[in-house]
Formats: sequence, C-alpha cells, structure tokens
Amino acid sequence: MIQKKEITEEGAYMQLASLCARGEHCRHDMMEKMRRWGMSEEAQARVVERLVRERYVDEERYTRAFVHDKLAYNKWGRRKIEQALWMKHIDEEISQRVLDEVADADYVAALRPLLQQKRRCTRASSSYELNQKLVRFALSRGFTYDIVMKSLSL
Repeated sequence: MIQKKEITEEGAYMQLASLCARGEHCRHDMMEKMRRWGMSEEAQARVVERLVRERYVDEERYTRAFVHDKLAYNKWGRRKIEQALWMKHIDEEISQRVLDEVADADYVAALRPLLQQKRRCTRASSSYELNQKLVRFALSRGFTYDIVMKSLSL
C-alpha cells in the first residue's frame, strides 16, 4: 500500500500560488483542491485567505476572465455562464455586475456564426420547424430568448 505524503500549509500555499500565477482561479477551486489533498477546513481557510490577501486569488478578476473565455471560446450565453459561476460559488453581486458589462451585441456576435453553421446541417420540413430547432439549440447554449431572436432576424 502506498502511503500518501501529508501536505503542509506552507507547501499547499506554494503550490497554489504557483498555480494562480499561471492562470486565474477562484476561491472554490483552491478550496476544492485542498479538500482533495485532505487538509483541514481551518488550514484551507488560512491558505485561501493568504492567497486573497496577496492577490493571487481575486474573485472579480477571475469572473471577468471566465466570462470572456466562455463567451469568446465556448460560445456560451449569459444563462449558461451564470450557472457555471454559481456552481463555482462566485458571489452573485460580482457575477451580475460583470455579466451586465457584456453588451447584447457581443452575445449576438457569438451566436450568429453558431446559428449559421447549425442552419446548414439541420434538416427540417419547413422554415418554421427549422427556426424552432435553431431557437432550441441557442437556448440550450444559454442564450436568452431576446438575443436568440435578434440573432435569427439578422
């Protein structure tokens, strides 16, 4: 049987600081990683507080990067991004403020090419049926109904 080496608070801090220096991470990600390492909740809280104090972890900065990446690269809509941020335990005030900064035109610009591509490969017996399939597809990607209608009418 292989014995797992106990990780110290300082060791956890060093590993997580190194990880945070390479990319944005939120408190929840850090806590989850330390939980998997078997650290006590008190030690987790101290390490995360130090990471926040030294600005390795910043929830608002993380949220801005997350929203940008999910919209630009994954082509997710507002609702899907909101849900993902909720699952990462990001404060609702922060997530709403950052999401409100994204213009509707940005969502339309992300959705329009997706709908054009989907339109080419979707079979339907009428234009009504095709539009219904496209609306369902866009809604499943997390786009709001008004953004979907703006994107379809263009």
